[in-house]
Amino acid sequence: MRALALAALLCVVVLVPNVARGRTIQVADARYIVGVSDPEIAPDGAKLACVVTRSEYKTNSYDSDIVLVDIASGVQRVLTRDREDVSAPRWSPTGDRLAFIARDGEGKTAEDQVYVMPMSGGDARKVTAAPNGVEVFAWRPDGRAFAYVTEQGPPNKAAIAAGHDYFEVGDDPFLTTAAPQPLRLWTVDADGGRARQITTGSWSIATPDTSVPLSWSPDGRDIVLASVPTPHTGDGNFSTIVIVNTATGSIRKLTHHNQNELYPEFSPDGRQVAYWYPIGGDYLNQRKAMVAPSSGGNGVVATTALDIDVNGVRWMPDSRSLLIGGAEGTRVSLWVQPLGGAARKLDLGDVNPYNDYWVDMTVAKDGAIAFAGGEPKRPTELYYMRSPSSPLRRLTNFNARTTALDMGATETVTWRGPDGFTEDGVLTYPVGFVRGKRYPLVVHIHGGPDIASTTEFWDWLQILAGRGYLVFQPNYRGSDGLGNAYQRAIFNDVASGGGKDIMAGIAAVEKKGIVDTSRIAVGGWSYGGTMTSWLIGHYAIWKAAVLGAAYMNGVEDHDLSDSNVSDVVYWRGSPWTGDHMRDYEQQSPISWWKNITTPTLILSNAADVRVPITQSYAMYHALQDNHVPVKFIAWPHPGHEPAGPVSWEDRDQLWLDWLSTYLK
Repeated sequence: MRALALAALLCVVVLVPNVARGRTIQVADARYIVGVSDPEIAPDGAKLACVVTRSEYKTNSYDSDIVLVDIASGVQRVLTRDREDVSAPRWSPTGDRLAFIARDGEGKTAEDQVYVMPMSGGDARKVTAAPNGVEVFAWRPDGRAFAYVTEQGPPNKAAIAAGHDYFEVGDDPFLTTAAPQPLRLWTVDADGGRARQITTGSWSIATPDTSVPLSWSPDGRDIVLASVPTPHTGDGNFSTIVIVNTATGSIRKLTHHNQNELYPEFSPDGRQVAYWYPIGGDYLNQRKAMVAPSSGGNGVVATTALDIDVNGVRWMPDSRSLLIGGAEGTRVSLWVQPLGGAARKLDLGDVNPYNDYWVDMTVAKDGAIAFAGGEPKRPTELYYMRSPSSPLRRLTNFNARTTALDMGATETVTWRGPDGFTEDGVLTYPVGFVRGKRYPLVVHIHGGPDIASTTEFWDWLQILAGRGYLVFQPNYRGSDGLGNAYQRAIFNDVASGGGKDIMAGIAAVEKKGIVDTSRIAVGGWSYGGTMTSWLIGHYAIWKAAVLGAAYMNGVEDHDLSDSNVSDVVYWRGSPWTGDHMRDYEQQSPISWWKNITTPTLILSNAADVRVPITQSYAMYHALQDNHVPVKFIAWPHPGHEPAGPVSWEDRDQLWLDWLSTYLK
């Protein structure tokens, strides 16, 4: 689509639709929830670009656009209408152009490429032609070129085409159908043209879900990035920071560490590099923000006094402080952390910055901060602070329709755990809650395990609250919002201790006198499914359970999943060495199938490489053959979650129907 000139900007006025109070959120209301992500403040500080995503139910897909938001007025302009899979808006250094990734081509040959849009008007122009698509990219500081990452093609392509398509299996998921290829660094002029490959060899750039978008040195000579020794997923924990010279292709390690380094970023003055690194290099420990001289060295911990698992690090413009994001109890917080000083927590009220693989935040050249975040009763919007000490402003109201609906109140619950830890969780009350009445309780367990349940809005919880359920989200050992000791207490105890924590949390909720103890259900996705399967095999209080993409067999996880051998960090060693098999058998929920009598719904994707569906088949047969009520639903999708909004709606409805059957 031809971009409109800024002078011809169309004002988008967001009106609150006529949604009557008194109506609760239903499954179908999720169709109207708008996703907001990846804010980027322009160099002039007057506007920002972000990605706005809406559900397309006719095609079971999502439609994403880049939207320009004027910071002072909130006026919006859609920049990329009718382009597919738009993501990663990035301003040129002078702000006269905006680059982004979008899908190019049709069908199986379509790939993500970089486009550049002139802000003075005119069509966006495609500037890359990577045969295997672009993963991440970054402007060179002079605005005349890009660096980007793409997967290398197989070296035996001709042999494969001739039918010689066998490959050597390594530490990869069981659904792998070809030898994995390294991710390579390339550069290309900002106006397109011939691209140049920078990196070679057997090593690979770390995959995008474990690596921040590329960071250039201010002089435009070097790029700092996270590397792994091979493209095999089992080597994912051996990530280290390297600096690549874009002229010669030479690389040098930044530090002497040999694993678990992530998310490097040059300081604005180029003298230092910030990165994430767990305490002592141990994957199970909290990640800390480290700062090393760009000339090399292990650096120092910048966040020594913050007992948090760092999940976001951005340099402030002065090169002497960092913006830090991470879970803190049942919320996500931001701090400004000076190098060598005490951190200062930002006043965000009850807003939680969005926190998935990293906190979705950005810092402008003048120190302004923007992030995507939500409130307990408001889905994700854009928030802005003129400076770290300025009041927080909400810039958008994309989700007015949802916010107008009636929702249950949310509060944090704390209790003393079985091993002396202070633990917490989030309790959401039924809409129209009446004090003195007892309600059925749905326990929903988060995945990870090193994430945290927070007070941010989640439509699924409010759907349950609208059906008259109490909803409890406990944080259990391994969660990352309650200090390092709690986070690493999961070592060689992948379910038992966490199960005790959850049961202690349920007891704390029951003490409020609001739970109908004859009607309690439990469920979760991924590691939440793991904990659910453990709980139904060890406690007899449940009326119903839902296992979503549940990891239930430690040996199969080691042998078949995409993380495979790298997950040995949770154990004393490989199940195939020493006497470790006993630990795996005792701690795998599937081992306790004989104890399960709870009616159970099993949900999984047929081509999930994170948690292979084989484990769901095993649980299904274990329950079915012993006459335990069980239903097994699968989607013919790759990935770890249902693909597309129709599939998500089906998932929610199946879950709700199962609860209704047994909690009515």
